[in-house]
Amino acid sequence: MYPDGKQSMEEIFNICLDYCEDIISIIRILQYGTVLIFWNKCPGKNRTAVTEFILLGLTDSPELQVILFVLFLLLYTLTMMGNAGMITLIMIDSQLHTPMYFFLTSLSLADIFYSSTIAPKMLADLLSKRKVISFIGCFLQMYVFIALATTEYILFGLMSYDRYVAICNPLLYQVIMSRTVCLKMVTGAFTAGFLNSIIHTSYISSLSFCDSNVIHHFFCDSPPILKLSCSDIQMNETIIFICAGINMLGTFLIILTSYIYILFSILRLNSVEGRRKAFSTCASHITAIVIFYGTSVVTYLCPNSNYSPTQGKVISVFYTVVIPILNPLIYSLRNEEVKRALKNAITRKKILIFI
Repeated sequence: MYPDGKQSMEEIFNICLDYCEDIISIIRILQYGTVLIFWNKCPGKNRTAVTEFILLGLTDSPELQVILFVLFLLLYTLTMMGNAGMITLIMIDSQLHTPMYFFLTSLSLADIFYSSTIAPKMLADLLSKRKVISFIGCFLQMYVFIALATTEYILFGLMSYDRYVAICNPLLYQVIMSRTVCLKMVTGAFTAGFLNSIIHTSYISSLSFCDSNVIHHFFCDSPPILKLSCSDIQMNETIIFICAGINMLGTFLIILTSYIYILFSILRLNSVEGRRKAFSTCASHITAIVIFYGTSVVTYLCPNSNYSPTQGKVISVFYTVVIPILNPLIYSLRNEEVKRALKNAITRKKILIFI
C-alpha cells in the first residue's frame, strides 16, 4: 500500500497523458488545414513579395566573424561528439539500460538534430558575404527548430516523472516504466513536438512580408521574423504566447509536482547515503532544466514589444549552441553511474590497445 500522495501523483500523470492524447488528436485534425495554409502562402502562390530573407548574422566585423567561426565550429564539434558519445556509452554499457538513460539517449539525439538545424547555416554565413536563406528554407528551419525545442520540454517532463517513480515507487519502477511505456512516451514527445510546430510555423508563414526581408538574427526565429511582417501580428503573438506557455508551463508543472514528491520522499529516508545518492541523481537533471527553461522564458514569454535584436542574438547563441553541449557535460560530470561507465569504457579500450 502506498501513501495517498503517490497515488494522487500517478492519477495526475495519467490524467495528463489522457489530455496529451486528446491534444495530439486535435492537432492531427488541425495539421491538414495548417499545412494547406503554409503551402498556399509560399512564394509563387500568394501575394507575398518576399522570396528570400537576408540574415544579418552576429557581427559585421570580418575579423570577429573568423574568430566566431572557429569558436562555434569547435563548440558544434564538441556538441556532436559529446552527445554521440553519451548515446554510444549508454548503448555499450548494459548497466545503463534503464528508463532514465533511455530518456537521456533521446535527449542527446534531440540535441544533435537541434544544434544541427542552426549551427551549419550559421557557420556558413560567418564566412559568406551575402547571408541569404530562401522563404521555404527559412520556415523549414523554424519548423524543425520549434519541433525539437518542444520535444525537449516534454522529454524533461518525462525524465522528471521517471525520477519520481524511481525514488517514490522503487519496487514498481520496472513495471510502471516498462520498455513499451518508455518507447510510447518518447514517440509521443517527438510526435507532439512536430505536430505542434506545424501550427506555430504555418500561422507565421501566412503573414505578408512586403516592407523588408532583412532578419536581425543569425537564424529564422519567430520574434525577429514577426518584426518584418506588414500584417497584423497580434493573433500570431497570442498563438506563440499560448503555445510557448502550454509547452513550458505545462511540462514545468509536471517537473515541479514530481520534485515536490521526490523531496518529501528523500527527507523521509533514514540513510544519509540514500539521501546523497537520491540528490545526486536529481541534481544534474535540475541543473539542465534551470538552464534550458530560463533562456526560453526570456525569449518566448516576454512581450514582443520588449524584444531587442541584440539581446535575442545573445540568448539564442546560448540555447542553440551552448546548451546542447552542456547537457552531456552536466549528466556526465554530476552522474556517478555515467562516470563509472566512462571509466570502464576507457579501461576496456586501453586493454584492447595493449593486446
